[in-house]
Amino acid sequence: MKLGIMQPYFFPYLGHFDLINQVDAWIVFDTAQYMRHHWMNRNRILHPNAGWQYITVPLRKHAQAIPINQVQIAMEEDWRGRILRQLQHYRQKAPFYKPVIGFLEECFAEASASLAETNLATLKKTCQRLGISTPMRVFSQMNLALEGAIEGPGDWALVISRAAGAAEYVNPAGGAALFDEGQFAAHHIKLTIQSFTNMLYPCEPYQFEPGLSIIDVMLWNAPEQIKRYLDESRLRQAA
Repeated sequence: MKLGIMQPYFFPYLGHFDLINQVDAWIVFDTAQYMRHHWMNRNRILHPNAGWQYITVPLRKHAQAIPINQVQIAMEEDWRGRILRQLQHYRQKAPFYKPVIGFLEECFAEASASLAETNLATLKKTCQRLGISTPMRVFSQMNLALEGAIEGPGDWALVISRAAGAAEYVNPAGGAALFDEGQFAAHHIKLTIQSFTNMLYPCEPYQFEPGLSIIDVMLWNAPEQIKRYLDESRLRQAA
């Protein structure tokens, strides 16, 4: 089994879905510590004038050291309406504006006060929209019998992979420095560090910005176009 593990991010970039599309099983690591100024409650879309801007989910006050699955959204704020308004400049420009806005309204209508649960729900819905069928489980609900010391962030992937019975663990290139290939090999698990090539697409009258939220990708591309790119990426990785 080829396994991927990642924290629950808010409408992550396409590379996140590329990784999900590559593996046989996906674990949402919802007990990791929440990190400020990261991708758990925000992401990026095009700015109406130039460059990009953040879309953000506001949070209730919480302790600094808290797992993601204990972080609560400030549901009393109109964050869903604000994000939809931030996307209005795509109207009359992005060819898939109407269906994507409808999709987001559906996602937002089902949002809960739990940041992790909301991110998981939107991740599943986005995968379904793109035709990605990789089985997905939540770490805190798995009751895995973990063995091995956790001395750093990179140790979690090895310990979870062992407990889940994975033969291969796949991680994005950005986190390569966290892992020791020898440690994985000692437990007969292949460590694969996967690079991702950005999907280039026209977005006139704007200038293309790489690595934006999957929302931007979906606004400019049909789901089948995106899935085709991901499948071709999988073939390139296998070659």
